[in-house]
Amino acid sequence: MMYTCIMSKIENEQNTPASRRDQTREKLLASSLDVFGRYGFDGASTRQLADAAGVNLQAIPYYFSGKEGLYIATAEYLTEMISAHVGDMRQKVGARIATLEASGESMTPAEARSFLTEIAQTMIALFVSKKSESWARFIIREQMEPTEAFTRVYQGIMRPMIEIARRLIGTILGEDSKSEHVRLRAFSFIGGIMVFRMAHAAVLAQMEWDSAGPDEVATLRKLAAELVAVLEPAKGATA
Repeated sequence: MMYTCIMSKIENEQNTPASRRDQTREKLLASSLDVFGRYGFDGASTRQLADAAGVNLQAIPYYFSGKEGLYIATAEYLTEMISAHVGDMRQKVGARIATLEASGESMTPAEARSFLTEIAQTMIALFVSKKSESWARFIIREQMEPTEAFTRVYQGIMRPMIEIARRLIGTILGEDSKSEHVRLRAFSFIGGIMVFRMAHAAVLAQMEWDSAGPDEVATLRKLAAELVAVLEPAKGATA
């Protein structure tokens, strides 16, 4: 009886128009990002995931072959969401670097600062937005206990952005972007921006802000520009 019921539900799903199937899949991914971020892979049940999305429990094995498949797909979905906000900017900087390398030229420190400022301002505005809450929870869990999902997020969005920041910072400092020092400076710089999401409650409390509205975001964008402006080679360092 149960088998017949399950098969009937699957058949109904297969006969559902493609647009509705896409909507069901999207609902599962969007809600799973929040549920997995709050409870982790082990703590989130398939029932909880389905209920949060408002879909039938059998949708999880139908679309993702089970909870593990949904978890990996959620990581890829997260990468797509972030890429939608920073992808164009990443491509623009990457294309400029490739053009310069092809012509045998080097980017000037001034141009590198301009690009890095744009990146920092975009990221800081994104990090204080409401939409980034579930993203941060998911990523923090994967930072603490990495799984295959971390590999997807790191390779898909984190590594490309870190490497671009590293190239720009290396140019500003007049150092090899692959050096240990530049890698650490890049992480220090990125950390100075990420703190506004990772310590969001503390930032609001310390600044006595109720939320990060347009005025607050404008203030933070100015700060992002300052973080770039203070990047200078260490005293006594040689290029």
